[in-house]
Amino acid sequence: MARKVTLYSLQFGDLSLEEICRKAKAWGYDGLELGVPNHVDVRQTDPSYYQGILETLNRHGLSLNTISTHLIGQAVCDNIDKRHKEILPDYIWGNGDPESVRLRATENLIQTAYAAKQLGIDTVVGFTGSKIWHLLYSFPPVAEKYINDGYEEFASRFIPILDEYKKLGVKFALEVHPTEIAFDTITAKRALSAIDYHSAFGFNYDPSHLAYQGVDYVDFINEFPDRIFHVHMKDVYWSDTPKQSGVFGGYLPFGDPRRYWNFRSLGRGKINFEEIIRALNDIKYTGPLSVEWEDSAMNREHGARESCEFVKKIDFQTNITAFDAVFGK
Repeated sequence: MARKVTLYSLQFGDLSLEEICRKAKAWGYDGLELGVPNHVDVRQTDPSYYQGILETLNRHGLSLNTISTHLIGQAVCDNIDKRHKEILPDYIWGNGDPESVRLRATENLIQTAYAAKQLGIDTVVGFTGSKIWHLLYSFPPVAEKYINDGYEEFASRFIPILDEYKKLGVKFALEVHPTEIAFDTITAKRALSAIDYHSAFGFNYDPSHLAYQGVDYVDFINEFPDRIFHVHMKDVYWSDTPKQSGVFGGYLPFGDPRRYWNFRSLGRGKINFEEIIRALNDIKYTGPLSVEWEDSAMNREHGARESCEFVKKIDFQTNITAFDAVFGK
């Protein structure tokens, strides 16, 4: 095993920190990626609160490398509507006024960097949201100025956040994902350009969201060797034959067999993890491999255990000596 294998806790957000630690250790994990707000309340300023989190992890022999704020980060750049009330804590939603929600989410994202600092880690994973996602299909025709405006607004909202992260020595890793300002390789490049390649901004690599779109998910690693700040291990299955819905699901819920694709427990989908490990070795990524477990048709505890075993089996260290070096004189 070359890297730590961690478990993202948000899919187990109904469990206490103590309980998810106990289970994760029993399943074989080396550490956790803690999800905000379920397992970390970043509004807390008392150092003893964060010390308590670390003591709980240490007691179970688990490390902490990352905290993640997907749900709250989504609200920073999104066009806020009633759907967001379902994913946001009340202290972010407030009265639901869209700009007020965005501003509270922004403040909380900055608080997350301070929390990371208190916890002794340097990476926060999350979403950005996007005011232009709904313009993905260009009809009625979408003028370039509308897309430019979306990236300009992303920059205006995120550069102040990233400046705070930089001051603290913390990095923000956007999970490239549909509904975000970056959802494939082209838009990831555009997002970087929009913020003038801010040093605190990079990516949480998750192959599953690239694969079902038809994007080369191994090439993505090679395109951004210095910007892969964190890695999610997640598998996905897609059909080789025509289905009743397309790439983005056709309004069908996750798990519906009529979908073109569905997330699956690691090793049960179509992601080529062998090539991913080799590419990560090529760019010298030494951070954790964090299991973001999602499979609508499987018990989550069974899935979490088998996914840990799978990742530990397929990960390997790079060779520091050419295999044919012994043939020389």
